[in-house]
Amino acid sequence: MAESEGLFDVPGRTGGGSLSDQSHRGAPLAVRMRPRDLDDLVGQSHLRADGSPLRRLVEGDHSMSLVLWGPPGTGKTTIAGIVSRQTERRFVEVSAVSAGVKEVRAAIDAARAQLAAGGAETVLFVDEVHRFTKAQQDALLPGVENRWVTLVAATTENPFFSVISPLLSRSLLLKLESLTDADIDGVVTRALEDERGLAGAVDLDQVAREHLVRLAGGDARRALTYLEASAAAAEAVRTSTDDRPRITLEVAETAVDQAAVRYDRQGDQHYDVTSAFIKSIRGSDVDASLHWLARMVEAGEDPRFIARRLVILASEDIGMADPTALPTAVAAAQAVQLIGMPEARLNLAQAVVALASAPKSNAVYMAFEAAAADVRAGKVGSVPAHLRDAHYGGAKKLGHGETYVYPHDVKHGVAQQQYLPEPVRDAAYYRPTSHGAEAGVKDRWERIRSIVRGVRNGR
Repeated sequence: MAESEGLFDVPGRTGGGSLSDQSHRGAPLAVRMRPRDLDDLVGQSHLRADGSPLRRLVEGDHSMSLVLWGPPGTGKTTIAGIVSRQTERRFVEVSAVSAGVKEVRAAIDAARAQLAAGGAETVLFVDEVHRFTKAQQDALLPGVENRWVTLVAATTENPFFSVISPLLSRSLLLKLESLTDADIDGVVTRALEDERGLAGAVDLDQVAREHLVRLAGGDARRALTYLEASAAAAEAVRTSTDDRPRITLEVAETAVDQAAVRYDRQGDQHYDVTSAFIKSIRGSDVDASLHWLARMVEAGEDPRFIARRLVILASEDIGMADPTALPTAVAAAQAVQLIGMPEARLNLAQAVVALASAPKSNAVYMAFEAAAADVRAGKVGSVPAHLRDAHYGGAKKLGHGETYVYPHDVKHGVAQQQYLPEPVRDAAYYRPTSHGAEAGVKDRWERIRSIVRGVRNGR
């Protein structure tokens, strides 16, 4: 029998899979605790909902290939196993790291032969499918096209960039979301109590639990690996066989070789550290900014939260002083989504350095707030007649657009013309600074304003 056979075997049926039997005590805790059906799957409520494509696939036994896209430890391998188990299909895995076109074709040929002999259908699981070359992905197409296999391809990278279009068009794309701290806490609780896990034989202190949940960073597999290592460490240090092993914070730190960062993501520390982070970037202290970034990353802060704060800061505190700040921050946010942690920490760090070292201006923020204050105060007025839409029948009879000056028809492309409504016709919301690139904007805007408003030496 091939080494890959044996997973998800169904009594009375032949089948196989590439992962070892989940039930034996020597299997890793993360393997033993792998959910066996959709109802046991942690998180991903949008995939488990009644009537969802995945539930219809599993419960309706339809043959449909899947591309699973999501961060590590969110259940991609688990879903492949659930599809195999609940639909009584054979499970075969092909490694995108080590397999070539030959191995892919061999797996599909074996599945085709199994079908021809009246045997079970096959779930072909390809982990890290983004590592496959185009030729290797092409080799999957006949099996998917002819439904010789139910392909389940998993990737942590955006499949629109890493998976060939013919394969995507023949598969159902399911996006998995990062697990929440509550999800991970539930995974830990189940592993502590379940007979497949630690079966209630180990105690876990609350502070140690919080530490493990933070370190997991939304990765269920990592949480279980850390819990298993901590349980073994607790067993090793207990002084009496009469005492139950207890995982303290110190034991957990030793087991995973990473000290706890004192940081409460729901309490004062969360807001204090975030405040220090933003104020350090605003204050142009690159070193301090990187320190607070590291504090948040090491504590398991959601990288998407960090990225959102950088995008906001780029416009609020830098603005036109360095117009590249916003695209830099947005690129970092996209990298977090595309790559995920831990690699994306470098993208965040680069953005932090760029934003902290950039010239600063809050002129854009102040300009909008001033404009919004006038609107809230009721200074709105009517749209000037020459600015109103003149493209419908009867508009000209109403005088709409009649005196409008087309800027491209005049010198410099700037016309003297009233654009603001009457109550705020002389408003000067945007007041550029002389910092960085905004100095050039300041000079240009003052000259443009003087032409538009019909004044010289304008404000």
